[in-house]
Amino acid sequence: MPFHTRLLGKDRLALYSFIHSLNTNFGTSIFEPVAVELAKNNFKTAISQATAGQCVSEHAQIVVQRIIDNLTTAQEIPDKSKEIEAIRKVCRMGKMRQVKLTKVDVFIEDKFGELFLFDIKTAKPNVGGFKEFKRTLLEWVAAVLADDPKKKVNTAIAIPYNPYEPKPYTRWTMRGMLDMEKELKVADDFWNFLGGKGAYQNLLDCFEEVGIELRIEIDAYFSKFKNRMKRKSD
Repeated sequence: MPFHTRLLGKDRLALYSFIHSLNTNFGTSIFEPVAVELAKNNFKTAISQATAGQCVSEHAQIVVQRIIDNLTTAQEIPDKSKEIEAIRKVCRMGKMRQVKLTKVDVFIEDKFGELFLFDIKTAKPNVGGFKEFKRTLLEWVAAVLADDPKKKVNTAIAIPYNPYEPKPYTRWTMRGMLDMEKELKVADDFWNFLGGKGAYQNLLDCFEEVGIELRIEIDAYFSKFKNRMKRKSD
């Protein structure tokens, strides 16, 4: 990153890269396993990096594409219940095609057999990615129903925290593509769904406790960057 290095200096860039890497790895290294552990207390099944299914019918693929097209051109507004039923009607019609879908970050089944499939995203997802997020959610539905047309299935984007807090999460660009009530869970909505009332605040308290316990190690790690920058400025 030659431009960044010349602008910020190697030490500042190293510090930035470390924090950026931490943010990136929080999803798979922390958020996914924590979500699964919380859900295990309240659901029959909870696993990470699961497969929604191996096949999707060609008619379901057509329906998924039609939904995406109509939302993109604003001919329709997102309605997840309606979309699921449209896919259900054709979930085994036509040739069954083998597919390799995006892995389900958190796959949950409750005691009644209802499924909840979550795709965990960063707090401020790329605007251009919303169409593909929607496609992933619909394809998961199509794959699940191809295996069992009567299955009750829910698919949603999960965002672990709200960067706008205390203001509500507002990514208005999602509204034309996602059913905001049924396809998006942010911060406490997500964690409390998995772990029950108060789970989000308890989780934040746990992170704070760990931060306090490791404060000396954390300070020692960051001090090497501060000392290098101080020596250079002197």
